[in-house]
Amino acid sequence: MPSAAAISDRTDEPGTALDRWYSPILWTNAMLQVLIIVTGGLVRLTGSGLGCPTWPQCTPGSYTPVRHQAQGFHKYIEFGNRTLTGVLLIAAVLALVAVMKHGARRHLVAKASIVLALIVVQAVLGGVTVLMGLHPATVAAHFLISAGLVAVATHLYLTRFEADGPTRTVVPPLVRQLAVATCVVAGVVLALGTVVTGSGPHSGDADTPARFGFDPRTISWLHADAVMLFIGLVAGTWIAVRLTRSDDSHAAGAWGAVLLVTLAQGVVGYTQYLTDLPWVLVLAHMLMAALLVVALTRGMVALRVRETAAGVRTG
Repeated sequence: MPSAAAISDRTDEPGTALDRWYSPILWTNAMLQVLIIVTGGLVRLTGSGLGCPTWPQCTPGSYTPVRHQAQGFHKYIEFGNRTLTGVLLIAAVLALVAVMKHGARRHLVAKASIVLALIVVQAVLGGVTVLMGLHPATVAAHFLISAGLVAVATHLYLTRFEADGPTRTVVPPLVRQLAVATCVVAGVVLALGTVVTGSGPHSGDADTPARFGFDPRTISWLHADAVMLFIGLVAGTWIAVRLTRSDDSHAAGAWGAVLLVTLAQGVVGYTQYLTDLPWVLVLAHMLMAALLVVALTRGMVALRVRETAAGVRTG
């Protein structure tokens, strides 16, 4: 996973004692959102989605796995993922407390509150997913909300020292519109990816797999077409930013990182397709998807500036 420095915005941090815990809490909050996408993928890829066959209990009469439970090792994998949700909830509460103690700036409180609320929604949706026998529509929604959580938590971290107030775009409007369009297409790519998953072999339950019913080959190529469009948009945005911000390597560097992650993700995606979807590559593909959301969020933040709480400009 990326270090705090790797996803950090170019921000001059105020030199207060709060900085010793403020930034690590918000960074941990963001990275845990990435981690649970990986553990959620592990649950699905090992067929452990119904390792705890009911919700909110793991098995009737117990909130934790029991020794003689029929689901074998699957119950521990699924229960571990559920436990991580509790860790995410604690981290989100700490993040909200941290931003309120660090000036209670409205935009930060709003983002921290959104993260906390969405984690609660995710917990409930996870229960619904189990009770519906891992229907691919609820599984897809579960992943897409996680991707949204990664974006909001990353944005919260990157803007942690910014004051309230308007932002100013540092690139021409057309370049920013291109970047926004790129993010929209990224959302389409992620959504189509969940449809591919919901049509393929990894249902999350080896005994009674629930599928969308689409032809896996057709939906995979539709997903690939969207990926090619996305790669073109990312490359175009990177070139446009370089041409219009020649005096500022930060924004171009951020979009260069988006391009590198995108290309790496494409290589993993095509490799897993051509090798009949080995679970290790599918899991790597999910991790790369989460990191792509991180990179895109950083890229969008790099295209604008706002005063910091200490009055120092960022961006």
